[in-house]
Amino acid sequence: MIPAHVSDGPPLTYTDSFDIPVLFRSGPAKKPRRQWRTAKHKAWTGSDGFLAADGWYAPTTTWREIIKAATEVGRDVTPHLQNQPRYAHGELVARVSPLYAYLGAHPVEPRHPVPGAKGRRLTWNPVYAHGTERSAKSAASYRLGMTMTEWACRSLLGLGQTEHLELGGPIPALLNTFKDPKKKLPDLWGRHEAEELYWLIEAKGGDVGLGTLRKGWAQLAAGSKVLGAYAHRTVLVGASVRPGDDLFLTIDHELHPGQPPLTPAGSDTDDEAAGPGNLEDHLGDSDDALIGAARAQMLAYLALRSAPTSQLRTVPVPADRASRHRRSGLTTPLEDDGLTLAMRADARGAATDAEQHTLRAGIRSMGLDDFLSCRIPGTEVHLGMSRKLFAACERLHEEDLAIARRTPGLRAEDQPAADLELSDGAQEEQRLTQRRIFREQQEEARPRLRPLLRDAYERGAASDWSDLLRRPQEPELDLEGDEGLLEAATPETYLAVSRYDLPPARA
Repeated sequence: MIPAHVSDGPPLTYTDSFDIPVLFRSGPAKKPRRQWRTAKHKAWTGSDGFLAADGWYAPTTTWREIIKAATEVGRDVTPHLQNQPRYAHGELVARVSPLYAYLGAHPVEPRHPVPGAKGRRLTWNPVYAHGTERSAKSAASYRLGMTMTEWACRSLLGLGQTEHLELGGPIPALLNTFKDPKKKLPDLWGRHEAEELYWLIEAKGGDVGLGTLRKGWAQLAAGSKVLGAYAHRTVLVGASVRPGDDLFLTIDHELHPGQPPLTPAGSDTDDEAAGPGNLEDHLGDSDDALIGAARAQMLAYLALRSAPTSQLRTVPVPADRASRHRRSGLTTPLEDDGLTLAMRADARGAATDAEQHTLRAGIRSMGLDDFLSCRIPGTEVHLGMSRKLFAACERLHEEDLAIARRTPGLRAEDQPAADLELSDGAQEEQRLTQRRIFREQQEEARPRLRPLLRDAYERGAASDWSDLLRRPQEPELDLEGDEGLLEAATPETYLAVSRYDLPPARA
């Protein structure tokens, strides 16, 4: 039973900011004894690369930033959703629901407060502590580990888009070695443009002890051996939390000097580097960044594409992308963004009973764009994107469909009936092989995709949503806004969460 002193009242409403203690160190060690409360933390000042000094830090983040990480990290399941895009909603629910179900927040008073800290930290809630079975706890720990690893590497440290290592690593000549099922390799890899390094990344979550970290370090060592002479960094992130304690991260790392990273397969030598952090900050400079951003948002695109028109809306945001380039993190909260608030107020003041098409033209003349958005069913998370990125995703989806249709063995209907009797392990290996074939086909198509996606991206700016969605109706333009939502945006994407459905205080 949950103890009687735990309040059953409705959750308090507050802005969604939390402090996340982070310990950087050069290798796995014993779990620090409540140093996430007692150590003298350094203030987080943001970074485009890895920190120069190890030790304790106390960055502040938002629930929106964490949810964005949750929706974008892990296995790419979109190859399986080519003909049934509406099931993208289910995958998004699976990625965010454990965080909503089991995380809470509590007030803290660290011994050495950091200026600007919010005094709130995340922890497991009473449901997890008192009523959750072991298998559900393991699943929640896995999702927590993957999410917080993505958040740390991308929002804190400026890493570009992560990819699951099961499909093969960054070096084409080493793909078969990375795909060796006998090797226990790390979870993710990415390329840090500012550091000019590959990163190999392993994620651990839950009550992370030294034994768990040593296993992760061994996985990283195996991946490092495969990369060999190429310069890379190994990063082990432990998202550690126990009921009643604060969620904190340990980031164990090691630098491996060597040859510089290779350009993507078939890269155009005139294409500018994607730059650090968010690919969306560089879409005007890099065709490869555009492909990467579209690939990263395919799950959200499929969810938007398959939602009924009645569930879609468009929200006004400033058309100037530079206003949403963050110095730290990936998202810009909109509730305190003066430019957005002022432009929305002007748009409401100028709005009349005109038709939606006229209203859209009017706000665009004022310097606003309208991003398509919908609530993911079963959650209080709203995802969206610009018409330019939507158009690029649509073109990429068409190319992926063509790959599936022309590649034998990728469709379920192509599988012999006897395969349905395979064990779970054998079926998983079969699906993994299919995903690898799909990814190899995608990379082979990269040189041809560059001009196609660039053209779609540029044409999308002047397209109507009804044309992009291929429907007669335009989604509703929402000029009034929703007081219950906390909104955030990147240069090309939108994310909002319900302020009434955040992790409850005093968990």
